[in-house]
Amino acid sequence: MAGVYSSLPPGLKLNDAFPDWLNKADNAWQLTAAAMVGLQSVPGLVILYGSMVKKKWAVNSAFMALYAFAMVLVCWVLWAHHLSFGSNIHFVVGRPNFAVTQHYLLARYGRVYFPNTDLVFYQFAFAAITIILLGGSLLGRMNFYAWMLFVPMWLTFSYTVGAYTIWGGGFLYKMGIIDFSGGYVIHLSSGIAGFTAAYWVRPRHSQDRQHFPPNNIIHMLGGAGFLWMGWSGFNGGSPYAAGLSTSLAILNTHICTATSLFVWLGLDMIFYRKSSVIGVVQGMITGLVCITPAAGIVETWAAVLMGALSGSVPWYTMMVLHKKSAFFQKVADTLGVFHTHAVAGFLGGLLSGFLAKPELLELFYGNQNYGPGLLYGILTGHIPHGHRQMGYQIIGAAFITAWNVIATSFICIVISRIVNLRMDEEDLEIGDDAVHGEEAYALWGDGERHPPP
Repeated sequence: MAGVYSSLPPGLKLNDAFPDWLNKADNAWQLTAAAMVGLQSVPGLVILYGSMVKKKWAVNSAFMALYAFAMVLVCWVLWAHHLSFGSNIHFVVGRPNFAVTQHYLLARYGRVYFPNTDLVFYQFAFAAITIILLGGSLLGRMNFYAWMLFVPMWLTFSYTVGAYTIWGGGFLYKMGIIDFSGGYVIHLSSGIAGFTAAYWVRPRHSQDRQHFPPNNIIHMLGGAGFLWMGWSGFNGGSPYAAGLSTSLAILNTHICTATSLFVWLGLDMIFYRKSSVIGVVQGMITGLVCITPAAGIVETWAAVLMGALSGSVPWYTMMVLHKKSAFFQKVADTLGVFHTHAVAGFLGGLLSGFLAKPELLELFYGNQNYGPGLLYGILTGHIPHGHRQMGYQIIGAAFITAWNVIATSFICIVISRIVNLRMDEEDLEIGDDAVHGEEAYALWGDGERHPPP
């Protein structure tokens, strides 16, 4: 045996840097997936936010995303990671602890074949993008100092609860809820929390609500491209291995997104006679969000169906229902995060409970007690199991929604006692120069087609 070991190439020999439990392929893929998720935020959402808003808010919007990314990382390793994935202290949250020691970071994570370091980095990227997505509801009027307080507080009191209850061993995890890569943990929570925070921060300046053109559509498409391609790591990293579920999740992600984009584009052309580029980006996002909770546990034909629904249902809520509802009109959700993330995330969660295939569930979750999707329950004669799984999906959505409304409202009320949530009216009229003393472009105008006299 010693002779066989001595004949191995140097790269396959075991030593302190390469213990016998470490799978180099899984380790490399997990770090790559984590980096791809990070690139979705920086520079992806930094570019998207900085270009999708009015010119006078480009710097502020991009800076909100960059600040959140950095702040979340510091909070994540100091306490939030263990709140989300640590030892049990309560059925909704883990025990806070540091994730900065060699003893913890270089130890094996569970039964997978990479160290805790990979999990810390990957899940940090998830936490960071959740708060940045939430911030899309608040662009163009939230006091930056209030945002500086909001980020660590929301991470601590809201995000960690959703992550622990669904992924970290909390009551929804034990119940058997399906959330492959964050349809509820990330997207439903960011959409609900963003809308709630937008209610407390109050509307944008009246001129901005009436006229809010993107300042650079080409850059907006570039940021959207980072978001789309980065989703390969977003959903592909969730199996924690370079295996079959990973391959299926990545393909399903892209086919659902493309289908959703085409459906949204078609509806825009039918009802508005225009092929809107902004609409295409919204359709792309809803497709990415909808497939997230189901990416590796549904067949590809189901991903196409989910894309058709994610391109139409959120389109209806944003383009029709939103304009008819006095309540939606009252709350200034700047980038429509409620529709693109809360609606699409909830839709994806429900469709996961309907379309999840038993064999794929076992491939991803193992032999744990996950019922088949309702469709397969009907086909195989296990209808009660399918109904039960749909019930779990609804209970999970209700809990995430209620918790985010309550926690986000509490955080906003506390911050409002310290600093104003909304900028002063004078700063709202000026924009970046008043807030940061900087401007994105040394150019005239804010979407006007002709220069001023």
